[in-house]
Amino acid sequence: MSARILLVSNGHGEDLSGALIGTELRRQGLEVEALPLVGHGRAYLQAGLPLLGRTREYSTGGLGYTSGGARLKEVLEGQAAYLVRRLLLLFRIAGRYALVVVVGDVIPVVAAWLTRRPVVTYLVAYSSHYEGRLRLPWPCGACLRSRRFRRVFSRDALTARDLSAQLGRPVEFLGNPFFDGALTPAEPLAQPPSSGGPGCAAPQQRLGLLPGSRLPEALHNLELMLRSLEQLEAPWQDPGRLGIHAALVGKLHGDALAPLAQRLGWRLELAGEGQGWLRRGPLAVGLEWGRFAAVVQQCDLLLAAAGTAAEQAVGLGKPVLQLAGAGPQFTENFAEAQRRLLGPSLSCARGGPGSEQQLRGTAQLVAVLLERLERDPGFHTALVTNGRERIGSPGGTARMAADIRAELQGAAPVPQPHA
Repeated sequence: MSARILLVSNGHGEDLSGALIGTELRRQGLEVEALPLVGHGRAYLQAGLPLLGRTREYSTGGLGYTSGGARLKEVLEGQAAYLVRRLLLLFRIAGRYALVVVVGDVIPVVAAWLTRRPVVTYLVAYSSHYEGRLRLPWPCGACLRSRRFRRVFSRDALTARDLSAQLGRPVEFLGNPFFDGALTPAEPLAQPPSSGGPGCAAPQQRLGLLPGSRLPEALHNLELMLRSLEQLEAPWQDPGRLGIHAALVGKLHGDALAPLAQRLGWRLELAGEGQGWLRRGPLAVGLEWGRFAAVVQQCDLLLAAAGTAAEQAVGLGKPVLQLAGAGPQFTENFAEAQRRLLGPSLSCARGGPGSEQQLRGTAQLVAVLLERLERDPGFHTALVTNGRERIGSPGGTARMAADIRAELQGAAPVPQPHA
């Protein structure tokens, strides 16, 4: 049998990690194909990895566990039936592959076990930081103890120690591939154009907006962020003091933004492909389409209603200020779980989603956190330390790919420094 690898994942963040691992494996000369169980698998498409079967995307993003209403919506939209069809495809084709690589949670883990093929899994969806001791859903633990699972990778060191003890087998933490995705060199963020034409001087600090990747939720989250920015005190509205940049997906294009801007009293200015501005009085928000890495890397503070991008920011030693919305993904429950996962790098204001208390408190925290970054060197040191503990060091993709390749070759993995 040729050394063909099948990647199976079930979510946007999982697809991103799977695509990074698949790209590295392909670079090493291995044949890789992908089967995303949720959504269109855009990360695989962008990486040029072949996708299997016809894909669909649903409004909840495959994250219905965040609420009962979202689960019901998935059923009504037909997502459960779609998932069954994707799993049947997996069972039909699994025999073609020398190894199945799972990136996700209990559903792809159990499905991979049922294929009876050798499996390597990266449990990106689970962490012992949530509860102190990880409680794997049945029958995930039994599957992971099986000899079919040749290697098990965790998303952080605490989880690796916890699961190694629970499963009675080595569970390794080699880093997080999605963190490597935040390290791609990016062009500098632009300055807002002044009324006279040339750009302003570089701002003293930068604030990044991460409203998420799924519509219409991302548009609603951006609205909350803009309403909160309106409550910044006057010195922080000066573009020379604070540069503000929003990382947007391509689907959140100008046609979608224009009605929002008009309703909130902002002016939309499109400045060419992949660039634009929202302006209201002195406030200027740079619109960065498809430039998540640039925003996460170059901004001092991230205002986030996102999952993976917030984790990337924490890994880079950046503070993250959460702004929970109405969902279906980034709800109050999701934000609270994220705080347990990522620890002291995350802050949030009091108040329900969209309340004046929440928006006003968020604006106040923007100033507090940026001032602390300026005045307290120990704050930045603590953020970097926490990021290393929760996310790991760069190079997780290469370390995982080396272990997977070694498994295919039936040899001990090439020694690699752990994260």
